[in-house]
Amino acid sequence: MAELSSLGKALVVLGLLLVVLGVALWVGPKVPFLGRLPGDIVIKRDNFTFYLPLTTMLVLSLLLTLVLNLLGRR
Repeated sequence: MAELSSLGKALVVLGLLLVVLGVALWVGPKVPFLGRLPGDIVIKRDNFTFYLPLTTMLVLSLLLTLVLNLLGRR
C-alpha cells in the first residue's frame, strides 16, 4: 500500500510541474524583459540569426535554484 501512496504523490508533483510549465509557456512571451536582457547575444546576418539568451538563462537558473531550495527545506 505504501507503494501506491508514493506513486500518487509523485503523480501529483509531476502534474503540478506540468501546470507550472504550461503557465510559464503561456505567460512567458508576454513578459517584456525576458529574452532581451543586457548580455543576451544576438547575431544577425543576411539570412541567418543566432540568438543566445545568456543573461536570461542565468537569471532563470538563479530563480529556479532559489525556489527549489525553498521547497526542499521542509
